[in-house]
Amino acid sequence: MQRKAMLPHAILLRGGAGIGKDDFALHLAQALLCHQAGEESACGTCSSCLWFQEDAHPDFKCITPTDDSEDTASKKKTKKTQISVAQIRQLYAFLSLSTHQVQGKRIILISPAEALNLNAANALLKMLEEPPANTLFLLVASQPQRLLATIISRCQVLNFSIPPKHDAIEWLRSQQVSNPQTLLTYAGGAPLAALRIEGQLAVNQQLIQQLSKGRKLDPFSTAPLFLASGMERAVDVIQKWIFDLLHFRLTNTVHYHAQQLQALQVLAKSVNLGGLLQFERSLLEAKKSANHPLSNEMQLEQLLLQYVHVFNI
Repeated sequence: MQRKAMLPHAILLRGGAGIGKDDFALHLAQALLCHQAGEESACGTCSSCLWFQEDAHPDFKCITPTDDSEDTASKKKTKKTQISVAQIRQLYAFLSLSTHQVQGKRIILISPAEALNLNAANALLKMLEEPPANTLFLLVASQPQRLLATIISRCQVLNFSIPPKHDAIEWLRSQQVSNPQTLLTYAGGAPLAALRIEGQLAVNQQLIQQLSKGRKLDPFSTAPLFLASGMERAVDVIQKWIFDLLHFRLTNTVHYHAQQLQALQVLAKSVNLGGLLQFERSLLEAKKSANHPLSNEMQLEQLLLQYVHVFNI
């Protein structure tokens, strides 16, 4: 209880994607709201824990990206990518209520915090500048460089690192993952990301098969296939492929795609090194805007056109 009283008004949990920051934040929130919490965790059986497990705790609010905009031409809803200013302003009503427990805390979890659009970030900043009583903000960020520096300065920062490779592999094996080392390498050492990737392997292989065509790839017919996986994931797949193509071109070794070594070897013979480096920079720029509601199909077409042209005839 003494530790609860010493908590800051805002904590930023930052580190790479897929290493358990959200799980930690949820466990922390439940423990802080628990009626009978021990030193390390919630009891799991009190009324507060039961409400929390049913996503119905009156003193807990979780804010995640939402974007209800609609493409009027296709009548398709856009992917939820941003936290809007309206979502942050709705917190005023939540904060105006008394806590359910006497002298209890309210907890607001925002994840991923880098999804705050500029107006939402400024609205949150005003709250952090004059923090409401008995309230803890938990911000989770895999790309903290996208957060306002003024928001970071008003948080106590907890850094999360990638676990040791041996521990991550053993954990993946306990989750019945059949090829943990390959998946862990592809996920950059993040075990939760590796677990998610396992269910995406078939689709990833389809995308890689298209990239293996090099100059013969048709950007316009292929772009929808990539887009079906989401812009961020599509760019990530291309980035890893380009990394290995560049790596093989310079060192005759690969990092992510050992099973596609022969295809990479063939492509490396005809690739223009200057064009490849320029394309890599284009991918970095595309990654920055991957979560913004842009014309992703046109953007992917342009990226794939650029990819085709890094190969000599």
